[in-house]
Amino acid sequence: MQLNLIASILLVCNFVEALDVKVVELSYELGPETLFYPGSPPFVLTILHRGITGAYWFELNKFEAGEHVGTHLDAPSHFSEGKLRMHEIPMEKLIGPGVIIDVKDKVEGNPDFKVSIGDIIAWEMKHKKIPECAIVIMNSGWGKNYPNKALTFGTPTPEDPSTFHYPGWHTETVDWLIKTRHVCVVGTDTPSNDPGDSTSFPVHQTLGAANVPGLENVANLDSVPESGSTIYVAPIKLKDGSGAQARVFATFSNVGKHEYYQEL
Repeated sequence: MQLNLIASILLVCNFVEALDVKVVELSYELGPETLFYPGSPPFVLTILHRGITGAYWFELNKFEAGEHVGTHLDAPSHFSEGKLRMHEIPMEKLIGPGVIIDVKDKVEGNPDFKVSIGDIIAWEMKHKKIPECAIVIMNSGWGKNYPNKALTFGTPTPEDPSTFHYPGWHTETVDWLIKTRHVCVVGTDTPSNDPGDSTSFPVHQTLGAANVPGLENVANLDSVPESGSTIYVAPIKLKDGSGAQARVFATFSNVGKHEYYQEL
């Protein structure tokens, strides 16, 4: 399986050169402005050496951060005991057809919006049935707020989670995606797959129980078509981790759509 995966990645690299294929960055850089949920350690880069050493230039740094800062992947174990930790997530589950659920119009004036099953059905009526092992991401337009902490968390007091307001997934929608469409990753352009006003994080619990990773703080979703892309999620392979920072990107042809999508 891993040899097939490597072969597919090499094919993608060749297609980028040979065809009219676009690559879009979907992750935020890690740095001083990286956002983090209250209680999580922030990202800190410490320069150990940067300069001439003998006859050559040499740089060496160290960094510290909580697992769940910036663009990152939640392992199922994050909210479900005994489920997959970061190093146990199969690589083939982190590459899949991209499904972008655009709900920007519905979020306008309703920061506590939750993606419904009806929103998914509407997407399928427009684009055909969601394929197996899709990477399904909500595009609420919230990325325009990043990295402004108050705007991203939807509150003038971003240190207090009880005041948060930002959109997310409805629990029954995520459960439906897992059981009927067998998705491999569920993601969002907000700080959490659960909406900001959640106190018990049922979406996290549902994803964890089903061994489905969750992707958060996804960037640049307006640059990716709603259907027809392939999304790649490349998190750090952190031993026993409950999450990790991820480099996420999408590829798609400017000529035509991939043949992932099935008739309803």
